[in-house]
Amino acid sequence: MSQLDRSARARLRTLSKDTAEVVGKHLVMAGRLIDTDPELAYEHAQAAVRRAGRVDVVREAAGLTAYSTGRYAEALRELRTVRRLNGSSEHLPIMADCERGLGRPERALALAASDEARTLDEVGRTELAIVVSGARVDLGELDAALAVLAQVPAAGTRGELGARVQQAKASALEAAGRTDEAASVLAGIDASFLVAGPGDDDEDVVVYDLSDEDLSGEDLSDDDVSDDESGADTTQTTPDAAGSVEPGPATADGSVDASEHAARTGAVPAEEDGR
Repeated sequence: MSQLDRSARARLRTLSKDTAEVVGKHLVMAGRLIDTDPELAYEHAQAAVRRAGRVDVVREAAGLTAYSTGRYAEALRELRTVRRLNGSSEHLPIMADCERGLGRPERALALAASDEARTLDEVGRTELAIVVSGARVDLGELDAALAVLAQVPAAGTRGELGARVQQAKASALEAAGRTDEAASVLAGIDASFLVAGPGDDDEDVVVYDLSDEDLSGEDLSDDDVSDDESGADTTQTTPDAAGSVEPGPATADGSVDASEHAARTGAVPAEEDGR
């Protein structure tokens, strides 16, 4: 529990002490593993949902890990539930990218044009612009894909986020057949932002065995999930680089702090949830 931020711990106080402790450990592990082992991160999030499915940070972890494993329809349902529970639209860029992953770029554009999109901060608007650019590429609207990236807020012109904007621009140029320009854009990106960082942590990890937990969980009512999704295949092809939103602890609103040290780990066996 100490490895979760204060806001997440506060939301888990609606649970019993023992349940909150176990759920908190699952959330910590979901955050730590989402970049290096997204399937195991997903299993941890699912274990948390079975114990605390009506807590927004738990459903948030479920949505983000589903997204990271390409379960786009499931991620949409979970993040819509989070939005209903806490009223936040911060995950709108990821929701739009899920629509792209489901082969529905028009819906991604509709989300980007919604009133909710105007409530996003600069980082969120930049993330959404990357997705919109990718959706425009999907639709063959290559000039529009480049135009949206030319209008990103100041936050989208620097650091890692700025590098991702430039990568999206290069992808759109490549799709337009402007390969020399795309290569020039890529050459101008700081190489340090292109090197994968996850998995470099050499800290010792203590194994926490959860295989004997009682994970019967609570039954979730129908209104805990969105009713506007069909039974479409929940595993989809990952959107291309022009529109992908980088998942991970940084987008989780602090609900899972993967940077904390001395976290305890435990793999959730597949048979726990019947898979």
